[in-house]
Amino acid sequence: MMVTCRFCGGALTIPFCDLGAMPLANSYLPHDHAGPEPRFPLNAMACEACHLVQLTHSADAAGIFSDYAYFSSFSSTWLRHAAAFAEQAIQRFGLGSDSFVTEIASNDGYLLRNFRAVGIACLGVEPAANVAKTAIAAGIPTEIAFFGRATASQLLARHGHADLVIANNVLAHVPDVNDFVAGLAMLAGPRGVISIEVPHLLKLIQYLHFDTIYHEHYFYWSLHTMERVLAVHGLHVARVDCLSTHGGSLRVTACASPAGENGERDAVRRAEREARLDRPEGYDGFSTRVGAALGALRHHLHNRGSRRIAAYGAAAKGNTLLNAAGITAAEIAMVADRNPAKQGRLLPGSHIPIVSPQELLAFAPDEVMILPWNIAAEIADELAPLASHGTRLTTAIPELRQVA
Repeated sequence: MMVTCRFCGGALTIPFCDLGAMPLANSYLPHDHAGPEPRFPLNAMACEACHLVQLTHSADAAGIFSDYAYFSSFSSTWLRHAAAFAEQAIQRFGLGSDSFVTEIASNDGYLLRNFRAVGIACLGVEPAANVAKTAIAAGIPTEIAFFGRATASQLLARHGHADLVIANNVLAHVPDVNDFVAGLAMLAGPRGVISIEVPHLLKLIQYLHFDTIYHEHYFYWSLHTMERVLAVHGLHVARVDCLSTHGGSLRVTACASPAGENGERDAVRRAEREARLDRPEGYDGFSTRVGAALGALRHHLHNRGSRRIAAYGAAAKGNTLLNAAGITAAEIAMVADRNPAKQGRLLPGSHIPIVSPQELLAFAPDEVMILPWNIAAEIADELAPLASHGTRLTTAIPELRQVA
């Protein structure tokens, strides 16, 4: 159990959200698995010195990422987001055929392929070998490695500094945040730009996104804490943009120079101060709200009567939700997912079978609960044939509601 902050060494004394002992959210099980699997405490607390929200227990990162089941390219919403980011970055930073772009946690190459398509040299760094091999097969040069100072040093020796270093939705995933950010600074050097995207802690609190808390996510970021971390490693926040992704995210542009465009940086700073994220009071009451939401979900499923309920999206956030609520295959018959790597397996903890979308359509349940609420509109379009025949489409975060 961690009792001191992974960043500054301050005491972890501010309670935030304790979800109990949970299995790893992306550790899907074979279809014939019987019995329990390993569980680890899932408790997030804030540091009394820097207010960085983080887990008090660590699961083995190598175990999480050795056979990773998340492939970014299975979401059309996410592919559009990646293409728009690449187009904007090329224009904003003046990237061209003589530029070099590196992405940390590049997954299956979903983002870098947009740079490669216009002749910009790129390199991905991805620790999950099975996912990285998919990118390599698609023609995206990819290093299979965890990132930090050592990896940055090796990349510098072979490729030199990058003009753009991308670290989208990875800063939550690294247990040694100082080593990771130091590596970003090394790779960008004095003239490169670093672009970081993170789900925004302020939105997590406001909209009760507690299901985004799982063992892969060691940290939960506010701009307040990120600026402190970046500054320690000689980086300045040049610009902040607010995004709609993941229920509300920040895109932070950082570099060694203090000059910048600002964007929405000052507005985000004000909003976080008003929410008291720089004080212990900002974290009060969150667990109580989580308990109420879990109670409402249990009541809904336990009182389903003869209605047949299924789910869509074998997502990590859905596994946090189901396991925190104690839901099993007795309440939810199946969960559909587009990813063939997940089909035919069981969700961790709940042991709900994962099927193809075609099997879900054939089952024709009375209700489908969409677990990845951040792409609910995309999934609702896919499930329109069910909805047209009376199947109710719902989400459970921040409260149970029907998808329009």
